[in-house]
Amino acid sequence: MVDLNPYRGRLRSLRAVGLGNALEWFDWTLYATFSVYLARNLFDKTDARSAMLSTLAVFAVGFFARPVGGLIFGRLADRLGRQKIMLITMSLLALSSVGIALIPSYGDIGLLASIALMFFRLLQGIAHGGETGVSYTYVAEIAPKEHRGLWSSSIYLGVIVGVIAATIVAAALTSMLGPDAMNDYGWRIGFGIGGVLGIYVLFMRRNVEESHVFTAQEEKSQPSRKLSRGELFRIARNLVMLNCSANLTYYTWVTFAPATAITRGMDPGGAYRASLFAMILCVIWLPICGMISDRIGRKPVIVAWGILVVLLTYPISVMVTTEPHTLFWAQVIGLGAWSLIASIFPAVLSEQVPTQARAQGVGFVSSVSVALFGGTAPYLNTYLTGIGLEHVYSYYVMSLGLVAVAAGFLIRETAGVDLCEIDARNVSANIATPSMPAANTNRDAAR
Repeated sequence: MVDLNPYRGRLRSLRAVGLGNALEWFDWTLYATFSVYLARNLFDKTDARSAMLSTLAVFAVGFFARPVGGLIFGRLADRLGRQKIMLITMSLLALSSVGIALIPSYGDIGLLASIALMFFRLLQGIAHGGETGVSYTYVAEIAPKEHRGLWSSSIYLGVIVGVIAATIVAAALTSMLGPDAMNDYGWRIGFGIGGVLGIYVLFMRRNVEESHVFTAQEEKSQPSRKLSRGELFRIARNLVMLNCSANLTYYTWVTFAPATAITRGMDPGGAYRASLFAMILCVIWLPICGMISDRIGRKPVIVAWGILVVLLTYPISVMVTTEPHTLFWAQVIGLGAWSLIASIFPAVLSEQVPTQARAQGVGFVSSVSVALFGGTAPYLNTYLTGIGLEHVYSYYVMSLGLVAVAAGFLIRETAGVDLCEIDARNVSANIATPSMPAANTNRDAAR
């Protein structure tokens, strides 16, 4: 019998990776949501050492660990294959969730509770950095070249679904158990759910197929040549330019937008509901943006994204009042623009790196960019606002929008190009090679 869906195996693999990404961000978000309970149960605020560990664990360790995970697991994925490494990263994510759920309280084991939390947060960050780079690469490589933007959108669709799920679980547990029970054991249930889901996804990933792009690379008669310093610099430059505004606006417009609104006097419940509804609309819009990029190309979408950052940053920063509906519309506008870059992020990053270094390059540079531009965003925003210089932060965001515009002109058009054909010599727009067809040819082929 003829298989009417030649991509059936790849679609099954795509679902497994998408669920893993959702779980990854479920755990990451749940940690932030339940941080108040972690502080109360696993730290002694009267102990200076414990207080320091609390600060490091909650605000720093995860971000510092992500580049390490991206580097280690990216390199392993480029040598051993994507599928094997995604099993390892998911195992570590599940282990870190279960571990946090089972840590005895500070009252039972003292400072060891704080150290254990920092250990599992470190493990979570390493797994998060590895999972991000390898999953980005894997989805881009298994996608049909004419639909790579659409398939790529599944990654951030999973991110948003994971954030929504964590918010719903936290709200449901709080509503059902009450504040006392949540402080005693309710927060552990949330992390336990994450651990169980991780084991489920792990079994799903056991059957995913290896990327055909990686397999083709392995089957070459001659080993891939080592990249020169100039090629490495050019690749890293492209990745950073594509990453910086996407990471900064995500943490400004999405992750910390409700918290910022609450500090301005907005009701917390209303702020979180407004943000939740805006994210639900984003789930619908993301795949549409991916399809648009497959139709018109990556470069126009990236340039449009950068221009929108410049035009929308100031209006979004001033339109939020104490009314939840203002936050909803601000996030709808911000997420609507952000979806342009988020939908194609795994695809366009993977299209900048040759196969032999793709997982390592995407994972490490992306994680470093998150730490530099995303991890510092809340602090800079709060600090500059506190001293009356909030307009400086807006200029900072807008300047990175201009960097995205420059990236859109600098990179080559890669929509519709087979990833097997991409090498280090043709990732810049001003370098033409026979192996990289012109952008309009790519789009014609994609149609």
